Amino acid sequence: MDEDASLEFSLPQDILSPLLGASNSYSLEEALENLIKASRTDVGRKDLASKKILSTVLQLSQSLPYPSGCHLLTSSLKVLRNLCAGEVANQDAFIEQKGVDIVSTILRSAVILSNPDYVTVQMGLQVLANVCLAGEEHQCAVWNCFFPDDFVLLTRVRSQKTCDPLCMVLYACCDGSTRLFEELCSDFGLPIVEEIVRTASAVGFGEDWLKLILSRICLEEPHYPRLFSKLSLVGEDTEFKDDSFSPEQAFLSRIVSEILNERIDEIFVPNDFALFVFEIFKRSVGFTISIPRCKSGLPTGSASIDVLGYSLTILRDICASKSMGGSKEEDSVDAADMLLLSSGLVELLLCLLGELEPPGIIRKSLEQGEEKDKASSFPSKPCLYQGFRRDIVAVIGNCVYGRKHIQDGIRHKNGIPLLLQQCVTDEDNPFLREWGIWCVRNLLEQNAENQRAVAELELQGSVDVPELTGLGLRVVVDPKTRRAKLVNVPR
Repeated sequence: MDEDASLEFSLPQDILSPLLGASNSYSLEEALENLIKASRTDVGRKDLASKKILSTVLQLSQSLPYPSGCHLLTSSLKVLRNLCAGEVANQDAFIEQKGVDIVSTILRSAVILSNPDYVTVQMGLQVLANVCLAGEEHQCAVWNCFFPDDFVLLTRVRSQKTCDPLCMVLYACCDGSTRLFEELCSDFGLPIVEEIVRTASAVGFGEDWLKLILSRICLEEPHYPRLFSKLSLVGEDTEFKDDSFSPEQAFLSRIVSEILNERIDEIFVPNDFALFVFEIFKRSVGFTISIPRCKSGLPTGSASIDVLGYSLTILRDICASKSMGGSKEEDSVDAADMLLLSSGLVELLLCLLGELEPPGIIRKSLEQGEEKDKASSFPSKPCLYQGFRRDIVAVIGNCVYGRKHIQDGIRHKNGIPLLLQQCVTDEDNPFLREWGIWCVRNLLEQNAENQRAVAELELQGSVDVPELTGLGLRVVVDPKTRRAKLVNVPR
């Protein structure tokens, strides 16, 4: 390239000669390409460390004009990234030669452009991430240079290419450092995480670094309420707003739900977290009154419905903590029981379930041979999203597992008939039958009173549900209440 050749001619020989000699090349561009290849292996990195090439590449990076030298600068950053990939001598040299300051200057130049240079930012962040892996001294050097202002500046680059390596840098800095993690969760640091969530919500993320950060902040530490609140719509001027939750809050709810589901055996859920999620769920139930139902599953695109749905799936996994056997099982039971006994979770879910129109297979059977005016007495609310009924049943099913006081409470509230109605296939609620059977099984297990209540049902009419036959059960429908129940099949 003519421009690269012109830049090469202007560079001092004490930079060019070591690079050309170490790479056995005749041009700077060729030298950088050869160094990138050589530095991909442990042997190559050690050899180049002995020749102190990292120091020369840092000088080159500092000497190249930006943005005219962008092509060569990107190649230089790739060399630095590879050299610092696990080679302690190079990682130490990077700190000693003020490499953090040099890369910081490059990143600022790339970010402030009207169209940010995503590739240069990505390469620079990957360099820093590899340096941080060397230990506490290196972590602190990067952190002290970038926290908080430069980190905030980088988080506002709306690109997945930069979001993933930035999350890697933050995680690598805080990993094993209680002090740095506390700073990240402080009033100065949490805006960094807030902007990362906004960026990831807009452009997505491809690696797990974001999940690792959010797992620590939201589930292992008590900062989920603060972060959730920071992502609200307050102060935003939107022409059309169908709810009081932001897309970013819906995104955070989804990621936290995924993390908890993936790590349900490992994570101990604090009571405060569980109660906050329940409060969010109750708020979202109120917001969805005026919102039309979505025919798709989660995510639906409606922030309120998504927050409601993901809060429900989080509650499902919180209430499964006893059966999953976490590391602090007695504390996990407390979290669930606080929701169940003190806050009215089960009562609210039974109320929501009772307001929904019956599952399709039961609704059709009830409508057969009935007059139109009688059909209007059915509960008429449709599911807010595909799977809403299933998720409600799943939470209740996990709640009643091994908890006799909850089983008894459902019987006392006449909730058994309603739950028996859910043991059917429903096209709007995939796996409803499986969750319904799981729920009824847990409701009856080691509970003679509940078993007796089902066995003594004397109802007329029936709905054929072949899926229950193998369990020795069948669904019968009371023509007066139009509610289905599960009864034993005489043998």
